Amino acid sequence: MADISATIPRRQLGRLLRDLRQGAGMTIAELARRIERGATTVQRLETGSADRIRLWDIEAICQVCGADETTTAALKGLAQEGNTQNWWHQYGDLIPMNFDVYMGLEAGAARLTSFQELVPGLLQTPEYARTLTQLAHPSEQEGEIARRVDVRIRRQTLLTRKRKPVPLDVILDQSALDRVIGGRRIMDVQLRHLADTGTRPNITIRVLPFGAGVPLGDLTGPFTILDFPQSKHDMPIEPSMVYAEGFAGAMYFEDLNVVERYRQAHADLGQVALSEQDSRQLLRDKAREYAE
Repeated sequence: MADISATIPRRQLGRLLRDLRQGAGMTIAELARRIERGATTVQRLETGSADRIRLWDIEAICQVCGADETTTAALKGLAQEGNTQNWWHQYGDLIPMNFDVYMGLEAGAARLTSFQELVPGLLQTPEYARTLTQLAHPSEQEGEIARRVDVRIRRQTLLTRKRKPVPLDVILDQSALDRVIGGRRIMDVQLRHLADTGTRPNITIRVLPFGAGVPLGDLTGPFTILDFPQSKHDMPIEPSMVYAEGFAGAMYFEDLNVVERYRQAHADLGQVALSEQDSRQLLRDKAREYAE
């Protein structure tokens, strides 16, 4: 059975608390004194190692550090998820979008390895992203839809920034090329964007063709493996993990054996996927079909 660890939201909370404290110009000892707690308590909160998180402590830290209402609500939401014994990330409004656990992990990743059945968010055009967002949130106002799309597009700077762009290795199921999202013009632009983006040195895009059948004898569903940079002591700042997204929520797997199973699954899919060059050709051919 895979380990679904509550330490993930705790570590996310810890990073945000540390940033909040440092932004307020306080030491751990000073913050601890002002909230009338021990320095060890604050340190454990910031390292994600606290066994139990008191919401009062989080609220007190936010008040002392001058956090706004949105930030305070986000950190309290993370604290509640961190207190859950068997944690998974359920979609909802407990944590505001800008504090999403996955986005925090993604932003700190050194490498992303993925299998997807839709164009992943990091490679979506604004029009493709807008269509999916409107379908997923049909009752939301246009302003909120625009904000969600903007967050998704801004995440893409991870891949395009000049300094240390994150390597991304994506295997894309061919169904993503045939499933029309938003109309033929949007699909034309999206597939051309994929073909062009795949020429970047840090991005690998390969298509798993229908002709490959079911190479693993079962369907894995979409997943992303996140690997993290090394610390000064040659240890990763986070353990490698798998993010497996579903309709009602997402699961995070840190267990080494499970991560390696997914890594092997990606390698096996890569053995039967089209080459990068053939994938780009297929993407351009399909785009031309939509343009006709």
